[in-house]
Amino acid sequence: MKYTWNVACEAMRLAPPAQGAFREAITDFTYAGFDIPKGQKTYWTANTTHKNPQYFPDPEKFDPSRFEGNGPTPYTFVPFGGGPRMCPGKEYARLEILVFIHNLVMRFRWESLFPNEKIAYNPSPIPEKGLPVRLKPHQEIKTYPD
Repeated sequence: MKYTWNVACEAMRLAPPAQGAFREAITDFTYAGFDIPKGQKTYWTANTTHKNPQYFPDPEKFDPSRFEGNGPTPYTFVPFGGGPRMCPGKEYARLEILVFIHNLVMRFRWESLFPNEKIAYNPSPIPEKGLPVRLKPHQEIKTYPD
């Protein structure tokens, strides 16, 4: 399910499950001409990192092939955080995502009720009408007796 995971990763790149986090500067540093003193609270956003054209050319385009081979440069794709603070449930989330996608694709076809629905950012990307879809089984789903 490698390609399926690439699709999931690209979806998380465009709409990260966690928007970012607060951190405390452990040393004085300068960033983009601003002096940040040790102890200052800072906020990083996954969205800004994931849409940096230096690491993701044409960053608004949905392109699962970005995750083929070695994938993105380390710490440029961080939907589950990175380093020692990486989400401990990352592999469980991966399993859940893959099982969900597999069952959705294998059992149903779907159509968007608003195909050109706009996305609002407040602060997370959210479909303006909630992204309603109509699911139809590919075939009759068999139920098994208990």
